[in-house]
Amino acid sequence: MDPFLILLHSFSSSLSDGELSSMKFLCRETIGKGKLQSLRNGMELFSILLEQHLIARDKVAFLQGLLKSIKREDLVSQLQQFVEEGEVNAPDDQPDVHERRLQKAAIEVICENVGRDWKMVMRKLGISEVKMDRVVAANPFNLREQLAQSLREWQKWKGKDAKVTDLIKALRGCNLNLVADRVEQELSLLNAGTR
Repeated sequence: MDPFLILLHSFSSSLSDGELSSMKFLCRETIGKGKLQSLRNGMELFSILLEQHLIARDKVAFLQGLLKSIKREDLVSQLQQFVEEGEVNAPDDQPDVHERRLQKAAIEVICENVGRDWKMVMRKLGISEVKMDRVVAANPFNLREQLAQSLREWQKWKGKDAKVTDLIKALRGCNLNLVADRVEQELSLLNAGTR
């Protein structure tokens, strides 16, 4: 199945009636009034936009404008993620609350203690050179932010499969055992409820 159509389908099911009406109103100049009145859901609107070549997998500016106009920043960011990575992580593909707390604590410790070796750690986690280069370009003089952004990229990429144990394993794989020990210590404090 086409990932772009899957994305549009998920957008359609998350639109309220009011949001759909707003989008239809905004499309009055591009789609005839008669056609617009007969539309019952987002999928029908997206189908017409696809037919008229106003939106496509590699042409999302019109759709982005519509979503921004109805103030659905969550959908705009999903669309941007799709454009950047060619894929979509569904909201149910996120780690549970406990794992996110652990990740946040681990990332804090890693950012404080891993310096210039951060790329080696990211390679162990499977992040591509292209993504790392993009992060460096966005934060050219801030080593800590480069690492933090790269770790966020890893979290987005892995979704619910992003585990703190993978972070510790990557650190140990890079012989950063002291940092790995500090992460484990922080996590045991968190799990014991003293933090």
